[in-house]
Amino acid sequence: MTRDMTDARGAKHGHPVHHWLRDLVKWARRHGHAPPTSDTGARPPSTEGQAGPSALPGQAGGASTLWRMRTTVKDEPGALAALCTALAGHRVDILSLQTHPLGADTVDEFLLRAPGALGADEITRAVSLAGGADTWIERADAHDLVDAPTRVLGLATRTALDAAELPLALRQLLGRCTIRSLPAKPAGGGRGPAGVPVEGVLEDTVMRLRAPEGGVITVERPYLPFTPTEFARARALVELDARLGPRVPGGQDVLTLPEGNDIAVRRADTSDLAAAREMHERCSPRTLGMRYHGPVGDADRYLNHLLSPRFGRTLAVQTTSGRIVGLGHLLWDGDETEVALLVEDEWQRRGIGAELLGRLVALAVEAGCASVYAVTQSSNTGMVAAMRGLGLPLDYQIEEGTLVITARLDRAAVRTESSAALGERVARD
Repeated sequence: MTRDMTDARGAKHGHPVHHWLRDLVKWARRHGHAPPTSDTGARPPSTEGQAGPSALPGQAGGASTLWRMRTTVKDEPGALAALCTALAGHRVDILSLQTHPLGADTVDEFLLRAPGALGADEITRAVSLAGGADTWIERADAHDLVDAPTRVLGLATRTALDAAELPLALRQLLGRCTIRSLPAKPAGGGRGPAGVPVEGVLEDTVMRLRAPEGGVITVERPYLPFTPTEFARARALVELDARLGPRVPGGQDVLTLPEGNDIAVRRADTSDLAAAREMHERCSPRTLGMRYHGPVGDADRYLNHLLSPRFGRTLAVQTTSGRIVGLGHLLWDGDETEVALLVEDEWQRRGIGAELLGRLVALAVEAGCASVYAVTQSSNTGMVAAMRGLGLPLDYQIEEGTLVITARLDRAAVRTESSAALGERVARD
């Protein structure tokens, strides 16, 4: 069952799911996504798992540390100079600076390189004494050394190539935030979200943008208000996505099963809707029930949503004749990521599910996800075995026969090639 189909946090798209299941999934995933520290003096969040070091050589007296900092100063002569002088007094090097005018005030965003022994509380104290207010600071890494225009152009390129990149690009553009896409017409029926004007809505720590196919994209960052500049950049990225329309990268991998059959694994989208429905018709009620957990007759209703690149990434397994026999979904669920699998009965127990899962997890790692979760039934031994086969740390939570398995992702441990169970990859188009 995908929580991406549940309304208002848990039943967004009308899927028949109990409130306790939403709470269960949240509890099972409580180990991630704490907001970054501000000027409270608390220890900054760990950069473990991020690419690039936060502690760098390059300053006399030992290693240095990269910090991202944002503070508000009066928009008057000398205000920024006083701030820079205070930082220089602590031997803090300003690597980049962006300004966000807000009328009487200006929000200044810095990338800093500070002596390794200088902590976040000392930096924020110096900034406060120099006139800075509402200061927020967190560890940075080598990726932040890229200047803002270059980074924005890179995100636009990724979005142009793949519609599924939009929420990931928004998150990289805006930092740690929660992004939710709500369709105009929920798959399970009922009322959709209230509409937003073409220009979008900015309300302090929340922005709402009109989704490319209708509906609403909501971006929330409760620990740090959005600036008009950030809002304009996000709106431009969504507009680019809307103009280009649905799209997924082409290409496929051809794999040989142990018994000698060739299958292809490729990205799928809503153009595969008819073939996916035909696969549903060939699946037994038990197989569909294991996947969707609701009335079997409702399964087709969710396919359009599941196949849309706006809400995640889908991989399809097809035979040499072009018949789809398996689907794997990686679904963006706010600041969480769900994996879900469906393999036609005749093609089960051949390693296809493990292959799909391994590739979906590799995509999640590539997208920077800290973990993925699967919601299934405790009797679904195939899904349990596939999750265990990842070789990653797993958390299990079960209630009333519903099992939530969460895998904590380790970039080094995730296999990006075909699983051994499927044998040798024979070609790539």
